[in-house]
Amino acid sequence: MWLPAVTLAFALSGCTSVADVTGTATQSDLMQLRGEIAAAQQAAQRARSDAETTALRAIDARLRTQATESERELTALNRRVDGLATSLTELSARLDELSARTEALGRQVRGGAASPAPRTGATATPTPTSPPAASATPPAAPGARPATNALQPQDIYQAAYIDFSKGSYALAMAGFREFLRRFPDHPLAGNAQYWIGEGYYSQARAAVNAGQADKVAPELEQAVQEFRKVLANYPRSEKAPTALYKEALALLELKQPAVAQQRLEYLVANFPQAEETPLAKERLATLKTR
Repeated sequence: MWLPAVTLAFALSGCTSVADVTGTATQSDLMQLRGEIAAAQQAAQRARSDAETTALRAIDARLRTQATESERELTALNRRVDGLATSLTELSARLDELSARTEALGRQVRGGAASPAPRTGATATPTPTSPPAASATPPAAPGARPATNALQPQDIYQAAYIDFSKGSYALAMAGFREFLRRFPDHPLAGNAQYWIGEGYYSQARAAVNAGQADKVAPELEQAVQEFRKVLANYPRSEKAPTALYKEALALLELKQPAVAQQRLEYLVANFPQAEETPLAKERLATLKTR
């Protein structure tokens, strides 16, 4: 008689599953459990993916910030190097001017020493019946330059440099070319050739400042050619390493970094004691990190 009571209990329980009564999982329960496990795994995978994406974004943002800061520092460093190079150029020009003035003063001193000094001895007094003696040409004053129509090398060089210092680059380059035409073997010939290149380089910078973009590249290309003549024609000139460095700067502005690197490497290898060599090494380090 107990069987109907059990059947009634099952009927009344309604929502109670077989598993709850018998303690055994059915096939549907297993499927449901597997679905919940799969959903949990997918949720964990999405959470992991979201975490990795967030981390990668944070790392990327940090790297971009560092790259921006590095680029800013590099730009500031390049500006400082350019400023030092400009100062070096100005100091070199000043030295040339002082050398030319010193040489001019030396010529004046030598010219004054070569002038005949006035006689200090007693002179004969003419007799009353004698005609007055013809007056002699007065001697040159001590220190005066002997009269000559020929221009001296330093005169042409100094005049050209004065034009350059005033910003009259075309006039200055014409003066330096005239100096080289007349005195190609003069000790300052290499300097004159360098200042011709510097004239074109300065005109390129002036074109940039004036917004004349079409004139920049031609001036830079001509500057490169003139700077190269220093090393080609006057390899022992004191301006040879400076010309190499300025040529490399012009090449960089012309977007020719490979050629600029070759010129900088030549400068470092052949002029290790030059003042421009540390600057060249810094430029090389920058080029190799790009």
